[in-house]
Amino acid sequence: MVARNLVATALEDTWPKDGAPILFIGEWCKLYDRKHIWQDLDYKVVPYHWDDRKKLNNDYKDLLVIYESAMTALAEKLNEVHGVNHSLRYWRILIGPWLGYFIQMLFDRWYMLRRALAVCELDSIRVIKREEGDGVPNDMADFTSMFVEDDWNEMIFGQILSFMSILEVNVEQVSACGNSRSGTGYDKKTVSTGLKERLHRIVARFYPALTRPDEYFFISSYLGIKQEFLLQIKLGQIPKLWRSPALRKFKYSAGTRRWSLNFPVIQMAEEWTNFRALVSSLVPKHVPTAYIEGYSAIEKMANGLAWPQSPKLIFTANCWNSDDLFKIWAAEKAEQGVPLVLGQHGGNYGIALQNFNEELQISISDRFLTWGWEDSAQKKIKSLGILKGFEGRKFQQDKKGKALLVEFIMPRYSYHMFSIPVAAGQWVEYFEDQCRFVNALPEELRRELLVRLSMVDFGYSQSSRWCSRFPDIELDAGTRPMLELLKQARLYISTYNATTYLESLSMNFPTLIFWNPGYWELREEVLPYFQLLKEAGIFHETPESAARKMAEVWDDIDGWWHDLKTQKAREVFCERFAHILLKPLDSMASLLREIGSNSSSKVDESVTN
Repeated sequence: MVARNLVATALEDTWPKDGAPILFIGEWCKLYDRKHIWQDLDYKVVPYHWDDRKKLNNDYKDLLVIYESAMTALAEKLNEVHGVNHSLRYWRILIGPWLGYFIQMLFDRWYMLRRALAVCELDSIRVIKREEGDGVPNDMADFTSMFVEDDWNEMIFGQILSFMSILEVNVEQVSACGNSRSGTGYDKKTVSTGLKERLHRIVARFYPALTRPDEYFFISSYLGIKQEFLLQIKLGQIPKLWRSPALRKFKYSAGTRRWSLNFPVIQMAEEWTNFRALVSSLVPKHVPTAYIEGYSAIEKMANGLAWPQSPKLIFTANCWNSDDLFKIWAAEKAEQGVPLVLGQHGGNYGIALQNFNEELQISISDRFLTWGWEDSAQKKIKSLGILKGFEGRKFQQDKKGKALLVEFIMPRYSYHMFSIPVAAGQWVEYFEDQCRFVNALPEELRRELLVRLSMVDFGYSQSSRWCSRFPDIELDAGTRPMLELLKQARLYISTYNATTYLESLSMNFPTLIFWNPGYWELREEVLPYFQLLKEAGIFHETPESAARKMAEVWDDIDGWWHDLKTQKAREVFCERFAHILLKPLDSMASLLREIGSNSSSKVDESVTN
């Protein structure tokens, strides 16, 4: 057997320089625009463990057990470190998103290293030299920008290798030469965004004088500014658009992290015992500095905010994840009895077989408002309606327009776990499905396609891939708003289980859906709804089936779409997953008043005590 050099990422600084045989630990190592470098090498790729979707689903359940025990241990340790006595829910609100993501990513990298060792004999691996504290995020927002990058993942692979102490593999430390490649190549900051931020800061100066201590508090509601302002007026308060100030950088202190997690005793298989030891060792080293070194500073900052001191309730759809200043403020208020109400902020929720974000949001909230679905086992889940539909956006498609094919993107490395294609290899299969769809269309219909790429690329080189396969196809870089593109289309084609097809169906816009059910697993209870869409020709499980339907209806899309059977299937589906109320703001205001009034006595009692 040929001994190979293990390569864990696309950072070529860590690749062997002498043309030695390579074992790539995953497809994420092979950047498309560097194909001229790696295609002629003597390489193999480790089979990806979560290509076995049964394993993925079983691992997800076991990782939730690990997460819960780690969450309890970390909450106890942080109470001790900071000399406080906060509840488990307080710490879950603040650090739950980071800990869940980190554990799930850590397991994926750890398991792939173990699999690499089992695949073939390894000679050596090169890892980049680092100082203690390198790669530790400042906060959750910082973390989400880091874990998609090759550099952070190379660091994690190196630290796992160090923990594993594999004597038979030569670990060579190298210095980065400055040719590290970014995984995103995209910056959200624009001139327009900067002007909006400056305008908001000016207006926000007047908020303290206009704010009552017991107002309803909204931040990143997902409703749109106009609808959120109208809702606040209905609730009897002067509308305000709250935003969190930015956090400063906090310096990593190794001396405050000389501890490990003490897991509660739980019975699991031996491999999980070994993984728990890894979690116990690495979590203290990687907790964002905002939660350790900067905790006192952001707690003080949160207490000094001009936000309502005793809000009737707190509502957000987005800030529960990456806004740590909001989270520490909301966690404190939740301990005082203020209801934390979260709103569904996209698709996949209530539909996908697994979704960590959904489970986390339900666990930290007092009420979770959905776009239509409910769960009899979770009383805090409340069906409301599609929040983005509150604006009542309805329009006729351009009957001479194109077919809009919207593409899905994900990081090349797995992050939190939910039922989607996981990691680079499965995304490549997703892309091949898109090519199968185009190839199955008659030549004249290919010219009618507009392919909307994702604005973020993650190193996949989407445009180059499409141009290589279909040189004449029309591409949109993903910078134009979806509504603008829909107004110029006669048919929308959705290729993934997320937000956009729920919106198009709710707007009664002609829609085709196709995806591989092996990668986009659905819950048992939702299958009848998708069967209705399938029977109406809306939902397809193969790209060829979707292409045949497009060819069949293209010359008379209205005839198909407004057929009684098609409309009935759409209406039944939307009632469950993308419901639009007749008077959505009135309904939401009534619900929030009910939640706020039921909790006011608890808040008063908590403040008194």
